[in-house]
Amino acid sequence: MNIATQNLRKPVVAVQRAVQIMRFLGSVQRPAGVNEVSRALGIVPSTCQHILKTLDHDGLVSEDRAAKKYQLGPTLLRFARDMVGSNDFVRNAQGVLDRMAGTHQVTTAAVWREGTDRIIVVAKAHAPANFSLHVNIGSRFPALTSAIGHCFAAAGHLDPDYLRTDFDELQWQNQPDFEAWKDDVAFARANGYAVDAGYYIGGITVVAAPVHEAVGGCTRAVVALGLSEQLKGPALDALARDLKSNADALSEPYSESVV
Repeated sequence: MNIATQNLRKPVVAVQRAVQIMRFLGSVQRPAGVNEVSRALGIVPSTCQHILKTLDHDGLVSEDRAAKKYQLGPTLLRFARDMVGSNDFVRNAQGVLDRMAGTHQVTTAAVWREGTDRIIVVAKAHAPANFSLHVNIGSRFPALTSAIGHCFAAAGHLDPDYLRTDFDELQWQNQPDFEAWKDDVAFARANGYAVDAGYYIGGITVVAAPVHEAVGGCTRAVVALGLSEQLKGPALDALARDLKSNADALSEPYSESVV
């Protein structure tokens, strides 16, 4: 996928491999040995072992020495806590999410694009009601998922036909046809927000608005989810306006220069 991607001119291979290893250990959801990791990622076993040993030394992975297997380590939890507490976007978005969840009686979330093909939930809030949709911080989804994907596709200023393969790989409860999806992307580009009325999850309406960065592009968004029966007509319009207004307020002033 290529939605407003940034090219890394001189990547540090060892760092990239370390990140790949941690992502792999997180994805398999169980301890894995050196040979399994090296085969899955195409890394020479001796190099893979040296990286794993270094990550284990710093607590980013944890080695079960009896089984000779590795899993993600406890230091990542501290990093996650520190990120939530110190990141400007996450900290500022949380207040917005709390207020909107209460005002509109919906579940709200802030998402950040991870790389080029995934989004990750970095903040959330639930309505103070007996029923709310559950969202987990740290959950990952394909970048083109639902109304969030409409926003990222629109912000990337790409021909939607270029994204056809990625669209075909998405899992929807009620699959829209590609022409309807392109119309939704065009709507998001024209209006600054997007609506998915029950396509991604049946009976659930998802509204999203992009949060823009100072140097262009878009890797972040705020999202609201609620029952489709609840979110229609004036209620949907009010939520969409509020979401867009807050996304605009969270956005950074645009600059064409890159420091």
